[in-house]
Amino acid sequence: MKKLNPAKFGKVAVLMGGWSAEREISLLSGGAVLDALKTQKVDAHGIDVGRDVDRRLRDGGFDRVFNMLHGRGGEDGQIQGLLDVIGLPYTGSGVAASALSMDKELTKRVWQSYGLPTPSFVELSPASDWSSVVAALGLPLIVKPACEGSSIGMSRVTSLDELPAAYFHAAESGGRVFAEKWIRGGEYTVAVVGDQALPLIKVETPRGFYDYKAKYQSEETRYLCPCDLDYVEEDMLQKLSLEAFKRLGCSGWGRVDLMLDENHKPYLIEVNTVPGMTSHSLVPKAAAAIGIDFEALVLRILDMTLLDELSLRKQNDEVSVDAQ
Repeated sequence: MKKLNPAKFGKVAVLMGGWSAEREISLLSGGAVLDALKTQKVDAHGIDVGRDVDRRLRDGGFDRVFNMLHGRGGEDGQIQGLLDVIGLPYTGSGVAASALSMDKELTKRVWQSYGLPTPSFVELSPASDWSSVVAALGLPLIVKPACEGSSIGMSRVTSLDELPAAYFHAAESGGRVFAEKWIRGGEYTVAVVGDQALPLIKVETPRGFYDYKAKYQSEETRYLCPCDLDYVEEDMLQKLSLEAFKRLGCSGWGRVDLMLDENHKPYLIEVNTVPGMTSHSLVPKAAAAIGIDFEALVLRILDMTLLDELSLRKQNDEVSVDAQ
């Protein structure tokens, strides 16, 4: 991997915190990234994002942004739109891809339009015919908020009687709610950095599914990398994940989550455009499996903003010429 000069990044804002339900995880992720950048002598500064983030970025003299805001406000196109207006290059996907990927239901509809495999689903409302939902998807099934991350608001439903309560629990997050067919089998994740899909990680948890506690609190969750698949199957899933990532317009870095059923048929679940970077996080684990340590990974992600900066300069030059 090429040696990166930290001085070329200029002054970097690491955005973290925010006001979403994933605030605490974002602070942990952002703190880890900030420490890694400082260790590499990058002029990095942490910003716990509030409603004054526009002023703080404008007044701070920053050259670029490392976005570690998870969830709403930071992963759904809002902060990306603000940064585009300010003219600051930033890590990760742009406005449209961020907004689309944050919406799990719309993500699935896009994948379906391209013939990519994803579990069947039914959108829910207070007026839903619960019996029809169960008839369509079977039991167990899983209920999810369409626009929430870190498994917040999700419930595994094993009987018809549990379905209304699961819906209202998910609805507390705000926005649409859907039920998804339960896939029995292995759970895997594929980190994407640039145009490269990193080695798959298999996730094993004794809990009912890979929920918030399994992700961030449990010491019993196991992460297998190398996973239990042969080279041919892993390569196929890496290619599928890259296609799923790009079909949504995603760029920079991210993580694709998928399942393999009992017959090893793959099902795409979701894309995270600002994955976690905590001690339990999966992108750093996948990078480490091919010899990329945390500090090198962070620099590699930040380095991609230099291309965005060149694109912004070109656009500004074109605007200046047109105005003359």
